[in-house]
Amino acid sequence: MKKQALISVSDKSGITDFAKGLSELNYEIISTGGTLRTLQEAGIEAKAVADITGFPEILDGRVKTLHPVIHAGLLAKRDHDVHQNQLAEKGIRPIDFVVANLYPFKQTLEQPNVTEADIIENIDIGGPTMLRAAAKSFHDVTVVVDPNDYDHILQAIQHDDMDVEKRKRLAAKVFRHTAHYDAMVADYFTDEPFPENYTITYEKVKTLRYGENPHQQAAFYKSPSTQAMSLASANQLHGKALSYNNIQDANAALEIIADYDKPATAAVKHMNPCGIGVAEDLSTAFSKAYHGDPISIFGGIVACNRTVDAETAEKLSGIFLEIVIAPNFTDDAFAILTNKKNIRLLELKMDDAKADFHKLTTVKGGVLIQNNDNAAVSQDDLKYPTEKKPEESEMADLLFAWNAVKHVKSNAIVLAKDRQTLGVGAGQMNRVGAAKIALEQADDKAKGAVLASDAFFPMPDTVEEAAKAGITAIIQPGGSKRDQDSIDMCNKYGIAMIFTGRRHFKH
Repeated sequence: MKKQALISVSDKSGITDFAKGLSELNYEIISTGGTLRTLQEAGIEAKAVADITGFPEILDGRVKTLHPVIHAGLLAKRDHDVHQNQLAEKGIRPIDFVVANLYPFKQTLEQPNVTEADIIENIDIGGPTMLRAAAKSFHDVTVVVDPNDYDHILQAIQHDDMDVEKRKRLAAKVFRHTAHYDAMVADYFTDEPFPENYTITYEKVKTLRYGENPHQQAAFYKSPSTQAMSLASANQLHGKALSYNNIQDANAALEIIADYDKPATAAVKHMNPCGIGVAEDLSTAFSKAYHGDPISIFGGIVACNRTVDAETAEKLSGIFLEIVIAPNFTDDAFAILTNKKNIRLLELKMDDAKADFHKLTTVKGGVLIQNNDNAAVSQDDLKYPTEKKPEESEMADLLFAWNAVKHVKSNAIVLAKDRQTLGVGAGQMNRVGAAKIALEQADDKAKGAVLASDAFFPMPDTVEEAAKAGITAIIQPGGSKRDQDSIDMCNKYGIAMIFTGRRHFKH
């Protein structure tokens, strides 16, 4: 007696050739609905599932394969006498092969103006049930969910090489597939930020050469509901493949650039900004970012929030950069930049740049989840505790620096003037140490600049260092028990200080 193969697929790519191959390998094919019509129109002999079960498809196709004849045929153990006797008593034939993939739930979600009724109709019930039953029975049943596997599976069968280990790997792929599917459905229905079970799923983009270091393995995955401004959505126009560290740094640059509405450029090195510039045109913005730290930008990543033109491209091409990201490149700019063989050019729409998202940090045995630091300060949030109040030009620089400092690893200090970073102190164990690094980097340019701190000053020593360098205004969260000491130090040196009431730690 021929073996039975049940085929019911939503994605019909390659299915007629695969079914023809199975038929030639002496499989009797049973099928459902649209798949059955596709096979029969291709001249492939196939029976309807309803003819096997003796029960018609009902409820507009909601019930097709949900029947004991199907599931007993999948779940019965071939080496179990009781199971086999029960199949014989009921006249049920074993099903040895299942080819299935699921209703296009994700694709339905992505359609414009889709209704909830359409979404719910594309939640597959029979497909996952049948797949899971077949995968559970991998010792006896071959189950295929991915059209990319069709060719090598046919070859394995032809060479009598479809052993239990291969079937087990295919079963594992099925359970990953159904878990991915269920996670997307659960996410659609969930409207609370931190439910009792947090189930997420990602789709593999590519395997990377290595991780942070050559001895570490790594891969890049994307969310199935990727927002528009995401590195996973970028179109790489030029250059070699991105590395693990490239992706980390490029993502940091995108998060920085999202905070600025006017033409802006952010240069990043080791996930910290080494230069940020904002101006009325992109070329000037890049010049500001570059001159903020012309040493550290070497080998860095640059993100721009406007189309890169020829003038900006000439400046970019004058230094060694790993990556340039922008919403677009003019033809002239592209020609200039592609003269450099190894530079990576990424085109990325800047839509939804300020959209909220969850940030995940793995810890041993668990994960920390928080929403992103996307809260802006308003004038109503600000307090002015010092005798001197900031001037209008200082105020613009203070808010610019405040946006910048939240992207610097704590303890963090940023110096700025004329919407340009002049010094960045990142990742120090004490705040005055971060200030000294930023002030040393800025050198004489610190005179007349402003200073932003990601957290309050536990002591007035940072203010004193700032005063010595000529800083004229400071922005910080406030909230220390010793705030008055810092206020007094500002008053002593004639420095304006603002409290935001909001902290920007970044670990």
